[in-house]
Amino acid sequence: MKSFFHSLLHLTIRSPHEWAVVFRLALRNLKVNRLRTALTVLGIVIGITSVIIVMAGGAGLKNYVMGQVEVFGTDYIQVEVKVPGVSETSSENITGRATGLAITTLKEEDAEAVAKIPNVRTWSAGNIDQELVSYNGTNKRVILFGVNPGYTEIDRQIQMTEGSFFGEGDEAGVAQVAVIGAGVKKSFFGEGDAVGKNIKIKNQSYRVIGVVKERGAAGFFNFDDAIYVPLKTLNKKLMGIDYVQFITFKVRDTSRIEETAVDIREAMRKEHDITNPDKEDFTVMSAAEGKEMIDKVFGTINYLLLALTSISLIVGGVGIMNVMYVAVTERTHEIGLRKAVGASNSGILRQFLFEAIIVTLLGGAVGIVFGVVATYLLNNFLIRLGFLLQFSVPARTIFTAVGFSAVTGIIFGIYPAWKASRLSPIEALRK
Repeated sequence: MKSFFHSLLHLTIRSPHEWAVVFRLALRNLKVNRLRTALTVLGIVIGITSVIIVMAGGAGLKNYVMGQVEVFGTDYIQVEVKVPGVSETSSENITGRATGLAITTLKEEDAEAVAKIPNVRTWSAGNIDQELVSYNGTNKRVILFGVNPGYTEIDRQIQMTEGSFFGEGDEAGVAQVAVIGAGVKKSFFGEGDAVGKNIKIKNQSYRVIGVVKERGAAGFFNFDDAIYVPLKTLNKKLMGIDYVQFITFKVRDTSRIEETAVDIREAMRKEHDITNPDKEDFTVMSAAEGKEMIDKVFGTINYLLLALTSISLIVGGVGIMNVMYVAVTERTHEIGLRKAVGASNSGILRQFLFEAIIVTLLGGAVGIVFGVVATYLLNNFLIRLGFLLQFSVPARTIFTAVGFSAVTGIIFGIYPAWKASRLSPIEALRK
């Protein structure tokens, strides 16, 4: 083992000319066995391509989720329902919500009580549903947003091109009115006027009073295919419930947002008569907390995915080691001859190590190209399907891929190279 590390130390103390000679010899030997070299490179290419695609996908998904968090800005606090007795990020809560477990304790009255906190500027409670909407024989399944009239103060990206958003009178009177997205308008009315027309939602007639300016999609959700209706109308006439799924609060002073979140939590506990924090049936989260949690979650996910895709690189590395061992066996006579005419152990070590590094760097370069192209094609494919989830290839992804390929070559090539350098010239020439 001592001689092994001693040989590695001598790799750094030779002249640039000798390095160039060894580099040329390594290239020559790789060209002699082109098929073997190509197959070895292919293993590295597959591994690096996988790393690029996985990291690009992780970055794209993270950007999408972050964009969803920031859609209302950074001055809001969200209150949502939660399965009591579990944390908001637990699998029990996520599974319960995903399977339709109804938490019926969050009410508009909670929002009215919380709104008395001095730093709360405005609020809107809401529910989300999905229904089949029709107009003159044309059907379209859309997302229904039941919100309060003040929702336009929460989501500043809502801009009207026709008509207006519903008001307090519509909310109080449980009016059957609707504000439609640009995509819904195009599907039902084309270039014609939409305001004043009646559409059918769950076989009920709703008068269109406004059209929202085209906004586009965010990841898997298209805002242009949404319809906004008064919250009380959605709850009483379409969903048949008296509770809400979420309440969004806007704050006056963002420097006090964390303090305000604590105040909101205390107010909610008082409204729900909760003294044990473990029994909370709601979750309170500011925009900053949401981003921090998402960053941690995706950091962990990326490490796990990177570890999984690294398995293919390890397989490629094992292939390099096997090829190098075969090369040492086949070229034993050449190694003995070179040593007999004065080649040093470190010179032989450098030659074989360079061959391994060249193979992995070549595979890394081709893998990066394939990974970037595959990411581009995957983006186009998702766009064609209507999913505007943009996979990106950050610079750190390229550096990670290059680093992985170089490290793979060094780790899996160094021992066979060392074994070659330790061959006795007399014994080698006899074979």
